[in-house]
Amino acid sequence: MTSLPPVPSRPARLGTADRFLPVWILAAMGLGLFLAVAAPGLGEALHAFSIGSISVPIAIGLLVMMYPVLAKVRYSDARAVAGDKRLLVSSLVLNWVVGPALMFALAWIFLPDLPEYRTGLIIIGLARCIAMVLIWNDLACGDREAAAFLVALNSVFQVIAFAALGWFYLQILPAWLGLSTTSAEFSFWAITASVLVFLGIPLLAGYLSRRIGEATRGRDWYESRFLPKVGPFALYGLLFTIVMLFTLQGQQVIDRPWDVARIALPLLVYFLVIFLVGFVVGKLIGMSYERTATLAFTAAGNNFELAIAVAIGTFGATSGQALAGIVGPLIEVPALVALVYVALWLRRKLFHSPTPPASAPTPVGVAERV
Repeated sequence: MTSLPPVPSRPARLGTADRFLPVWILAAMGLGLFLAVAAPGLGEALHAFSIGSISVPIAIGLLVMMYPVLAKVRYSDARAVAGDKRLLVSSLVLNWVVGPALMFALAWIFLPDLPEYRTGLIIIGLARCIAMVLIWNDLACGDREAAAFLVALNSVFQVIAFAALGWFYLQILPAWLGLSTTSAEFSFWAITASVLVFLGIPLLAGYLSRRIGEATRGRDWYESRFLPKVGPFALYGLLFTIVMLFTLQGQQVIDRPWDVARIALPLLVYFLVIFLVGFVVGKLIGMSYERTATLAFTAAGNNFELAIAVAIGTFGATSGQALAGIVGPLIEVPALVALVYVALWLRRKLFHSPTPPASAPTPVGVAERV
């Protein structure tokens, strides 16, 4: 691989796997649906392979996916992110004020007659992303250090605020507006376990990898020799996670296609609107493209594992709320892949900054951006 001197963290060329990332994602979705139909017993077996509210197959995929991205973060540089009050305040407002409020509004606008699906969407809006957002941010050439810091910050807020916001959006606010209310109990353990497993483990592994690697062999060896070897596993983990999701939930999607379409429409609107709001905010407050992209993707992503666990634990595995939680990631993955391309287009149009030669004309690949 030829290095690019001005930006050593980006490759000079893309591999086949990265150039055709949307194709591989669609293939993984198709494979998952095929397995769900052809081997229904496999889905049941995977469902049973859980520890508490954590699906072990999905956990394995997410951990494999996140470790290479977090191993690439220069943690010494991430400390500077804490001093960027514009980024921190705008991220907290978008994630914990605008995002949940937008999903609440869309749920009531699109699903006024379907309270179970509506509740499921509201729960998705409360579960802020702590996993896949790192992949989308990396593909869009966002600020890797800022993304890691914001994900950690949102994780703390998730543990503190999730249950309170759930109570507010399902009971207090609907009562104020004269709408029907929903009673729900949120497991503090489910929320904490989600944060610890899907962020804590890979974050600790990535941090220790960089500290130990740089201390023993130096930064040049770590970034030019070690990272290229572990980088492809982010793509493998992403595709494995998608296959597992569609294998686990594909039968429900096939059995209730109209319901899935009703749930998908407000989700698509949500991802697009909150993403564009993030870009507009970043541009207006004068942030660079890299941090603006990070702001937009951390606002648009959701912690689907937590949303599904809460919906199933509170309302049951066959409930409409659980189906809404299941549809969430099935729509989010292709939607945010598409938004990666939108981000790179906005980079040229709004920031007058051409995509680096290493990534043109397609997004920088998750397997090779090291």
